[in-house]
Amino acid sequence: MIVEVTAVAKYGPDVVNLFRKLLLGHRLYFSHDIMNTEGRKVFEEAARMLIHEHPEMKPAVTRVRRNPTLENALRLASRILGEAEAKELLLAGVEGPYRTSMDLMIAEPRETKEA
Repeated sequence: MIVEVTAVAKYGPDVVNLFRKLLLGHRLYFSHDIMNTEGRKVFEEAARMLIHEHPEMKPAVTRVRRNPTLENALRLASRILGEAEAKELLLAGVEGPYRTSMDLMIAEPRETKEA
């Protein structure tokens, strides 16, 4: 049996899933890019488990508690989930499962013909 080890594996599945929930539903959990009370409930549950598992993460959690902006929460989530997954989840919460034509043009640039 082959087990693939990723950066996510060092954090508990509950912590990872709660941060995914926070980013995917950021419209529910953030008002004007500031964490609201529902977001605080989700974040505090994840933070409690995170600090229990990894005490070295306490300063980062404290930073989000003091200034609960979407940017600070995204910064902490990037450390847990990985930067690419965190940004992808945030965009999925905004755009849904559909990619816009501009996203496709950016992801797959066209070849240009030289004269």
